[in-house]
Amino acid sequence: MSRFRATLGLDLYVEIDPAAGRRTGLEYALRAAIREGRLAPGSRLPSTRALAAEAGLSRNTVGAAYDQLIAEGYLTARRGSGTSVAGVGAGAPDAPGGADAAAAPAHDLRPGRPDVTAFPAAAWTRATRRVLNRVSPSAYGYGDPRGAPELRAALAGYLGRTRGVQATPERIVVTAGAVQALALLARVLGTAVAMEDPGLPFHREVVRRAGARVLPLPVDAHGARADLIGAEAGAVVVTPAHQYPTGVTLHPARRHALVEWARGGGLVIEDDYDGEFRYDRQPVGALQGMAPGHVAYLGTASKTLAPGLRLAWLVLPPHLVGPVVDAKLHADHHTETLGQLVLADLVTGHVYDRHVRACRLRYRRRRDLLVARLGPAAVHGVAAGLHALITPAHEDEAEALARCAAHGVAVEALGPHWHDAGPYEGRPHGVIAGYGTPPEHAYPTALDALAAALRP
Repeated sequence: MSRFRATLGLDLYVEIDPAAGRRTGLEYALRAAIREGRLAPGSRLPSTRALAAEAGLSRNTVGAAYDQLIAEGYLTARRGSGTSVAGVGAGAPDAPGGADAAAAPAHDLRPGRPDVTAFPAAAWTRATRRVLNRVSPSAYGYGDPRGAPELRAALAGYLGRTRGVQATPERIVVTAGAVQALALLARVLGTAVAMEDPGLPFHREVVRRAGARVLPLPVDAHGARADLIGAEAGAVVVTPAHQYPTGVTLHPARRHALVEWARGGGLVIEDDYDGEFRYDRQPVGALQGMAPGHVAYLGTASKTLAPGLRLAWLVLPPHLVGPVVDAKLHADHHTETLGQLVLADLVTGHVYDRHVRACRLRYRRRRDLLVARLGPAAVHGVAAGLHALITPAHEDEAEALARCAAHGVAVEALGPHWHDAGPYEGRPHGVIAGYGTPPEHAYPTALDALAAALRP
């Protein structure tokens, strides 16, 4: 048994079981310390370099362990703040802002979060009963690392019907959230990855921690600049349906350019961010449908149902299925089975479709209220999705954030979403507001507070 003391602002004794392997043993040890309360929520962990030195492990081993615990929701990572302990048992959100604040803001308009009070609890409960009444005891054992066959079959049909994805159950891998899916891909590919700039800072960090180099890929009014993908990039991550945070849709010419680039030997990782929520435009099919052998499609239930479910899926080119399944097997063996079976029941019974349509109507009404209150000139990227990019009248986003905070409104600044190495001068300012976040009853007052904060 390997033992070490890690200095985390306190003295912590951790044991690593060598029989479990170094990385898995470290995951077990840190997970146990969090569950047992020896690492309290909010405790900051050492850097991967520092912990590797203290524990006698490689930095990659520590980084991989951190990635896994981030994916499970035990840890959170935020650029500039390092890695810290999340709430015990909480799911790490697939949200750009990382960890939740210790105290909830008076008006929560942080982006990347759905209205969790809209979760279909009654339908989920009924589906759970149906599943428990029909499954055999073997369902409670170790599952297939690819995911439950029932869910993979249901997703293959659903994604083909609603998003134009060319999928078979054999090419789908279910993961514990979109973060884990991206981390698995980055680890398997082992290549430099081009990522949208501006883009999700948390996702950039996930790719970095998986050992890949991140290259900035400029985004303009037509989406990601496929013509500027660096020669050293072996993969590119894009959000073509609704780019985060600008909200633009990838132009058809750019879609074709990305596919042609991938056919030359690269891989496009399509994060179908907010793909279900469109309002003022015709449906845009998934990029994967244009080149299923060169695009890895990533989807999640975090926005349509709830981030705490930790359910996401990859539709992979055939040559990547085996390596990703192997990486998943050695990460956490398989995603929790019961939730997969319940979701499969909802999808096959078309309950999920009805729920998504109801959410689309709810969020469209909220979007309309936001635009009417702030004015269309100030609000950008709202033809789809759950967030808006807002240009403050006084231009300075730091001042806008301060005004929002003074009114008890939680939003995010555009600034941290830019890549440090991006070749830009005079980057535009803005704040990002999530109109999907508050409960229905709290949205009008939150919108009032936001309008007051941003008033010229």
